[in-house]
Amino acid sequence: MAVLDDLSGFEFEDVMEDVFRNLGFENVRQGKKTADKGRDILMEEVIDGTRRGVVVECKHTGAVGRPVIQKLHSAIATFNFDGPKRGMVVTTGRFTNPAQEYTDELRQRDDPHPVELIDGEDLREIADDIGLDLYNGRIEILCDETLRPYNAAADVDAPVREAFRDIENIAAAELSTPHSRVQFRPVVTVTANTNAVFETSVGVIHRINDRTRFVVHAGRGYPQVADDTVAALVTENLHATIDLDAEQFAQLFDDVDKRRFGQTQTEYKEWAVDRLQDYHTTTVTYTGDNNVTYNKTCEPNLSDISVQSIEAVYLPEVRQTTEIQQYSYPYEYYAAGPSRVTLDDGVHRCVHCETSDVDETYTYCPNCGAIACNSHIKTERVEQEPVCTGCAVTERFTLKTKYFYDEQNLKTFRREYADMPVHEKALENTLLAGGSVVAILLVVIGLLVTGGIV
Repeated sequence: MAVLDDLSGFEFEDVMEDVFRNLGFENVRQGKKTADKGRDILMEEVIDGTRRGVVVECKHTGAVGRPVIQKLHSAIATFNFDGPKRGMVVTTGRFTNPAQEYTDELRQRDDPHPVELIDGEDLREIADDIGLDLYNGRIEILCDETLRPYNAAADVDAPVREAFRDIENIAAAELSTPHSRVQFRPVVTVTANTNAVFETSVGVIHRINDRTRFVVHAGRGYPQVADDTVAALVTENLHATIDLDAEQFAQLFDDVDKRRFGQTQTEYKEWAVDRLQDYHTTTVTYTGDNNVTYNKTCEPNLSDISVQSIEAVYLPEVRQTTEIQQYSYPYEYYAAGPSRVTLDDGVHRCVHCETSDVDETYTYCPNCGAIACNSHIKTERVEQEPVCTGCAVTERFTLKTKYFYDEQNLKTFRREYADMPVHEKALENTLLAGGSVVAILLVVIGLLVTGGIV
């Protein structure tokens, strides 16, 4: 309990706010720090379908007496909550006998505003349950839940096979089973309310009443807010998490890796509050009573920002690599059952120029295994099948480059070309042949004009 003894009263309230949130209480927020009305923390609980308000008094002291309980009992009665209410006093120390006796009296007479007492011994037990390190005052993240890394209704490699489906000529390939790796990456979903009112002598000049929810990549290093597509993937699938059973997943994936949360839950809460404070800080222009225009920076207090929940979960990052002849094709994505967000699509990317335009057509070259864009795919002259410019053997015929799978096909065409009549040879370059016909016609017309025939 050494660190709790070293905390200030406000710091102790911060710790207890995190504790109650982890115990399952809802809408946990601190009262205003400017005036202690016996309501350090306000929160709600649902018991048998009934929502009840809870008023908490935090006492960072050696002993708590009866007057503190009586003061809280009065504060409960004036707490504006539509429904049943109760109170709670939590301390790092102990409760005096009169304090315990008064609490027992309230319970025995079935008082509508009962009070629960939590002392230092109780805190140690709670700490063990929620991962609170009493030596650093931080709540560790205890998480063994993950979004599902694959669609239970399909094979693990179904996404990568789907990716290959719209590649032209890919039916000519025999796709091997891809090498599959899954990394379980930690994320936290933070939900917070910001409520602040800014007033001057002319009245209210600015209000903030905002509920924010964002997803944060929670690995090592500074927290990173996930983009909208990843955030939607996480939040829309939080209801369908499963146990992170590494042994079970090792039977489905070639490699399984579980990353650690980089910081404590307390640190993510503090980071989120600082971020929201900066986000909501704005400068407001208003006119005073003297008709003078003023600018005022409206920055919410830390007490105006209430973190409602911090939900930790693992986000599977799956990377499947398919080997085809001399090329490797990676396909990487975040997974949540049948849903996914693509991170790296090496299937729809030209191996020769790195083109990855979604509107591009990609074609498989059966000669070397390349997948290439239209600029790097040609038609093989002998077999009339696709061949990429990276592996094709080339030679010019009738001033036009021809593409061949190998030297043998080139030799075969040379013999065919040698036996072709002139008009067929000319057709090996249709543009040249067409241009020649046009040129001849123009010469004939010119002669006819010159001779006065036309």
